[in-house]
Amino acid sequence: MPGNLTFDALKEKAANGEIDTVMAAMVDMQGRLMGKRFHVSNFLDHAHEETHCCNYLLATDLVMSTPEGYAATSWQSGYGDYTLRPDLSTLRSVPWLGGTALVLGDVLDHHTHAPVPHAPREMLKRQVARLADLGFDAVMATELEFFLFQGDYRTLQKDGYRNLVPFNGFNEDYNLFQTTKEEAVMRPLRNHLVAAGIPVEGTKGEAEMGQQELNIRYAPALDCADHHTIAKHATKEIAWMNGCSATFLPKWARDKVGSSSHVHLSLWRDGNPAFHDEDVEFGMSATMRHFVAGLLAYARDYTFFLAPYVNSYKRFAPGTFAPTKAVWSVDNRTAAFRLCGDGTKGIRIECRIGGSDMNPYLAQAALIAAGIRGIEEGLSLDPPHKGDAYAGNEVEEIPRTLRDAIETLKHSTMLRDAFGGAVVDHYVRCGQWEQEEFDRAVTDWELKRGFEGA
Repeated sequence: MPGNLTFDALKEKAANGEIDTVMAAMVDMQGRLMGKRFHVSNFLDHAHEETHCCNYLLATDLVMSTPEGYAATSWQSGYGDYTLRPDLSTLRSVPWLGGTALVLGDVLDHHTHAPVPHAPREMLKRQVARLADLGFDAVMATELEFFLFQGDYRTLQKDGYRNLVPFNGFNEDYNLFQTTKEEAVMRPLRNHLVAAGIPVEGTKGEAEMGQQELNIRYAPALDCADHHTIAKHATKEIAWMNGCSATFLPKWARDKVGSSSHVHLSLWRDGNPAFHDEDVEFGMSATMRHFVAGLLAYARDYTFFLAPYVNSYKRFAPGTFAPTKAVWSVDNRTAAFRLCGDGTKGIRIECRIGGSDMNPYLAQAALIAAGIRGIEEGLSLDPPHKGDAYAGNEVEEIPRTLRDAIETLKHSTMLRDAFGGAVVDHYVRCGQWEQEEFDRAVTDWELKRGFEGA
């Protein structure tokens, strides 16, 4: 949660003219920042306490449609308000916009001021609280992968997203010369994020032309999700300002590698790594083994929260570094879960299922919930998978389509216990709508394949 501005510092910067605008934002189901821009005088006067927003913001899709079928809000109920309460500990400068500050807020019921249970930030908060009750803190980090393209968003939109040209013409995985070509975007991205209080470690080229990876230092779970969301928002804005476009679509072309968002996770107790035990194999404590066993046992239940759209499932294919099997292994990138830092205090588990389109609050909340269940049930962990996990026919696959992921989510007793039945139903409807919209679409593939031949 920590930003880099106190409320008093904001007053000073407003008085001397350094800041004139404050963006108050909530996080929607898609992981986007939604909210209002306040003149700083208004924010200091009263909007720092609360503001309001339409409750359809937690019941829309990627293109802001208002689907039927949500119990929480609808045309029948009149689409009323939520209260947005700024969390002033997240207040920070936004140096790439100039004269602007940002604060994240919590979504509350307009009448009772109780937290809205299906708000992504609240869902993660509740799982963090469950961990705290067990005596643990979650420390997490996410990796943001994305593609840069020539042309700004509006130009590409008007062209129907056809003839897309990646910013770079070569696989640039770790290649410092190739990534120099993108420094006009990536250098200000790194520097502006650090100036905004986001602990960026660095950036690198990824394993496809025009593909980037942004790495942010590990942090407490809620801070990690906040950092991820602000960084993703900043990436799009800074790309736009430089006349190009960044996409977090996991699979933009059938013959190109997809973009992921791996999640690194460990538990700590009283400032010590609860996943580490130097006297046992791999240095994995009993707590870690139970937790990871929970991640594996319930991987199918929560896949939707790591892969929320039809396109998300296009990246799951053998030989692509995107996993297909719910197994764990030691430093093996073919498995869904990779043990990192074995034998050290930095031991952690990396979940490789998530795509670049995931909402980090939902993904992290689901992973924590599964791990908690593993601890509560004392689940045992099978030996690590060795070799090519893609070839392992004896192990369970993660869902390979959105339709399958929705079904496993719908019937997940574990997630209903962790999140509440109404919350699960809310996101089941979210997934169903995405599938329904796709089922109504006529794709370019269908036209090309069948226009003359059918």
